[in-house]
Amino acid sequence: MRVHAALLSLCLSASPAFGQAMQSPEAVAQAAEALLAGELAALSPEASIAIEAARVDRLPACHQPQAFLPANARLRPRMSVGVRCTAPQSWSTYVQATLSAPGQYYVASRALAPGMTLGPDDMQARDGDLLTLPSGALTDPTRILGMQTRQRVGAGQTLREQALRSPHTVLRGQSVRLVARGQGFTVTSEGQALHDAEPGAMLQVRTVSGQVINGQVQAAGEVEVAL
Repeated sequence: MRVHAALLSLCLSASPAFGQAMQSPEAVAQAAEALLAGELAALSPEASIAIEAARVDRLPACHQPQAFLPANARLRPRMSVGVRCTAPQSWSTYVQATLSAPGQYYVASRALAPGMTLGPDDMQARDGDLLTLPSGALTDPTRILGMQTRQRVGAGQTLREQALRSPHTVLRGQSVRLVARGQGFTVTSEGQALHDAEPGAMLQVRTVSGQVINGQVQAAGEVEVAL
């Protein structure tokens, strides 16, 4: 991973108090770099980071600046990174970062109809900056092969998690087999799914008597109910 800091020249608008150590912009940039490098490590080994230093001429020196991302922040080609201090004096500032994460992602090689089970001929690899892709874009072909489309996907469109589902996903309105297991016995009945649910997820089911119960989705439309 290539990481470097582009430290802008600082316009010092005030002189520090006599004898007081002031915060270095390099330490602020390094804290932001370290945080972003960790976030990007699993995404792309060729990622790059450029940090613009904040104005820190009035900030007292910090023992250990800590970088943070704003709540619900996604990694983007251009974004803000927060850096805070808790001792000896509390302060926080933000720096601007420019990022790139070259890598491979997948698009539909042809128009895909809802309910299609995907094979190698249905997807095509593309190279690009992964940070510019829509949320949920898939970069691992094993998470595509054997999956089914939830909706129509146009040719050349990025394949996303939201557009695919497991072939064992239970769909709203689908009839399911309810299974309750005890020591030495098994009870089964039928019900109707009240919403979509992936294998392993909890699902609300309406029984033939009209009662709504919760169970965990298993393979092949089976829902396990706790006794």
